[in-house]
Amino acid sequence: MAGYRDLLRTSGVARIIAAQLTARFPNGMTSLAILLHVENQTGSYGAAGLVLAAASLGQAVSGPVTSRWMGIWGIRRVLTLTTAVCALALLAMALIPMGIPGYMVFGLLAGLSTPPVQSAARTIYPKLVNARQLTALFSLDASLQEIIWILAPVLITLVATQVGTVPGLLLIVTIMVLGGAWFILSPEVGRVRIPRSRRAFGRVLGKPVVLLATVIGFLLIGACAAVEAAVVATFDHGGLEAGLVLAVFSVGSLAGGLAFGHIPIGPWAMARRLTVVAVGLTAAVFFVNEISAATPWWVAACLIVAGVGVAPALAVMFAMTSASVKFSETAEAYGWIGTGQLLGAALGSSIAGFLIDGVGQAGAYAAAGGFAIVGALVAITFVRGFPDLRGRDASPIPDTEPVPVIT
Repeated sequence: MAGYRDLLRTSGVARIIAAQLTARFPNGMTSLAILLHVENQTGSYGAAGLVLAAASLGQAVSGPVTSRWMGIWGIRRVLTLTTAVCALALLAMALIPMGIPGYMVFGLLAGLSTPPVQSAARTIYPKLVNARQLTALFSLDASLQEIIWILAPVLITLVATQVGTVPGLLLIVTIMVLGGAWFILSPEVGRVRIPRSRRAFGRVLGKPVVLLATVIGFLLIGACAAVEAAVVATFDHGGLEAGLVLAVFSVGSLAGGLAFGHIPIGPWAMARRLTVVAVGLTAAVFFVNEISAATPWWVAACLIVAGVGVAPALAVMFAMTSASVKFSETAEAYGWIGTGQLLGAALGSSIAGFLIDGVGQAGAYAAAGGFAIVGALVAITFVRGFPDLRGRDASPIPDTEPVPVIT
């Protein structure tokens, strides 16, 4: 922990971490708030699902695009524009009565304009610390983001059910604007200029490391989404049990990231961490029965084991991407990784839903374990594609250009 204390004492690090976590806090609230609000207005969960699908599609499409824009127009301009448009779209959904098509249009607009704060923050990190500290900073970031997924769903559910869905959406807009302003106005954001990428849009996916990170992010977050659906289906009758079990999953991830963030990252690091996730999720299948539904301790124990590998795996993903692309391409690379994660979440929750209806909750846990096992197998099969960062600088490759010489 002494290493993390030294890291947070570095000028600007604590401020940027706190600001970006605040700006991203609505990410853990928006989907649930839209679902509850549209269902409340239309009386249909099917309609709410369509609106949520439109928002998720927009977010998946926009990630690489808005991230790349930051190298063209600057971080502050892009974040200011996207924050303003996203906030206005959510305000319209909250305050203007409309039919399902209208909600879908504004949901799509909110998704398309989701501020690329995550890509911006992870692009700025290499400029804040020295090479020795960068891997630990990525690990700390991956760990602390679990705070969002522990607190945000609980907060928005409490506000939406006890006060109303309109105040819930207004709360999201308030946090988005204030947190976004804090991050945008931070001095470190103003000091970083992302060079314009000279390569065509999407070419960064041709780099094996970026493609591997996108595929593994798809599988890892697919596993997490499937297990979330499984837990809700298992304990939905028991009051707070589902929320507490999912909180334990996130706490395990937070603890794993903090405990293992200092370990040097070698080519086998991803495979080992995903194997831990796969073991925990697969073990949960054997404890889903009538006894576990009444006493969730065994499922929680399995998920805390699985959670220990999640944040460390994400840290490997971010560090290996940073070390393998030019600085001008880092924001777009993180945008593609984010899109892969969103698609994984959509597929994971969909497959889990069908299996819950078809074979029961055990099928959803099996799906989660299956995603994680495939992720571990991908990491093992393509281990030579992972960079060895032990004793190596994890900073992005500097951008260079030809210099004219008079002869």
